[in-house]
Amino acid sequence: MSKTIKQGKTASPGSNVTFMPASVPPARKKTRLRLWVWLPLVLAITAAGYYAWRQYSVSASGAGVITQVVARGNVENAVTAVGTLDSIKSVDAGAQVSGQLKVLHVEIGDKVTQNQLIGEIDPATIQNRIEIDQAELANLEAQLVSKKAQLVLKEANIDRQRNLVATRSVSQSTLDQAIADLATAEADVSALEAQIRKQQATLAGDQVDLGYTKIYAPMAGTIAAVPVKEGQTLNASQTAPTIATIADLSTMTVKAQVSEADVSKLKIGMDAYFTLLGQPGKQYRGKLRQIQPTPDIQNNVVLYYALFDVPNPDGDLMISMSAQVFFVQSMANDVLVVPSSAITTSDAARRPESSGNNQKAEVMVFTPSGTQETREVEVGVRNRVSAEIKSGLKEGELVVVGTGGDNPTTTRNSGTRSQRGMRMPPMF
Repeated sequence: MSKTIKQGKTASPGSNVTFMPASVPPARKKTRLRLWVWLPLVLAITAAGYYAWRQYSVSASGAGVITQVVARGNVENAVTAVGTLDSIKSVDAGAQVSGQLKVLHVEIGDKVTQNQLIGEIDPATIQNRIEIDQAELANLEAQLVSKKAQLVLKEANIDRQRNLVATRSVSQSTLDQAIADLATAEADVSALEAQIRKQQATLAGDQVDLGYTKIYAPMAGTIAAVPVKEGQTLNASQTAPTIATIADLSTMTVKAQVSEADVSKLKIGMDAYFTLLGQPGKQYRGKLRQIQPTPDIQNNVVLYYALFDVPNPDGDLMISMSAQVFFVQSMANDVLVVPSSAITTSDAARRPESSGNNQKAEVMVFTPSGTQETREVEVGVRNRVSAEIKSGLKEGELVVVGTGGDNPTTTRNSGTRSQRGMRMPPMF
């Protein structure tokens, strides 16, 4: 029993049991493996805990506060209105004589030049009248020749009768009759001359009417409307029927309806622009040229028409388009802008030196440490949505615009997205 059994050898010559050497476990390798598995998990948990603690601390300091980033942008104070587009000039080309519209040379949308032929009325009736006038005139001229011959005879008879009276060959009554006959002959000649002038005037009028059977464009422009059809009979006895409406579309007039509460804010020559329903991002600019004194009353609402012109070189603007109009009272570009809801009136705003465009006011600033402080600012151009800050704030600071359940971090991100374009949104 005191014998030692060596490893790898059998216990006894007659035994079938073989003893194998035991394997030693790698303790150091297992420890390293476990460390690399748990280390990323511990770091992730630590980071998540730190982030949650930061979010909680910020939320606790500014819970229920909505903030906005102070950013650079454009601000304008404008009177808004709704208007329609019309051509700056238009004219109706009408028929001055009655008859059948024989040929119509234009269609809607065609461009025409001044004195271009656009339509023809059947001239047969007028041509017949001209022939009758010419025949009547020839008849009167022939009668005038006859009367003038008789007048020459009467004049010769008077000279003869005077000689006879002088020699006492005839009585004085014969001379008196000759004088009367001469006066009658002169009157007949004058009457025929008057009839000839009348007939000539009638002939000239019919010739003018013949010219009216060809209708020419009174101005250059675009055919905006054609209310008649080729072959239609036109009656021009009382009113001149319109053949085509020609409009000058190179310049368009905006006719905006302004309420009586805002019309006093408008001044002739002030800047104005409008946007269209199909092009909300494109602005067409002009200057106010007229405020019509007669209002349009609709459902007891008094509206005045304000007009300004804009060029239309590409023909994008068309008649009767709806426009959202802005009459600019004041504006500031590339300035510090905050929402108007963040501004409160301070006692300094009531001072005499605060009168005018620059006014003193107060805003609530959300500091990086999570606290809020009241700061006095100088306000420039302001409208119902945003306001210009001339002094008192720096770009990137947070101002309190209201209270609610939004997280300040969320409002900070939203404020960054809306740094520019902080202005009154168009109606379209």
